[in-house]
Amino acid sequence: MPKTISKDVPLAEITLRRYEKPYASNKRDLIRKLCLSIGLLQPGDSRDVMVDILQVLLEVREKKKFLTSEEIKELAIKQRKKHKLPLKGIASSNVRRQLKRLKDIYLVECIKNKYRITEFEDPLVLFNKQIKEIYLKSILERVEEYFQAIK
Repeated sequence: MPKTISKDVPLAEITLRRYEKPYASNKRDLIRKLCLSIGLLQPGDSRDVMVDILQVLLEVREKKKFLTSEEIKELAIKQRKKHKLPLKGIASSNVRRQLKRLKDIYLVECIKNKYRITEFEDPLVLFNKQIKEIYLKSILERVEEYFQAIK
């Protein structure tokens, strides 16, 4: 019987994909392509409630409003009904899991059990400050350390 080796758990990870230039005609399609581009959705994934969650948070950002996970869920349901989409993946536990994924890449923050786009900041600024300069940089530095270690 083969010996079981321990599973290595990453400290951080990010998936990046390059698609065609943004050309979608509606906001939901643009947000969906963004989610695919940064690994929040997998290609061909039919459970795309992440798109609705992010869209809800982006829309209330303008009003500088915090939302509970249940409020986000209800607004996401409205989004899905508006677009005549099935209510897949809309369970409270899944909404909270998707919010955690957004928090893990610093796009969303939670204060007193209420969520918002981090500091109500412009999403492009967040991408440049949080994802490119901190998150991605730390991952690339660690990968470089592994390349150094094997030479």
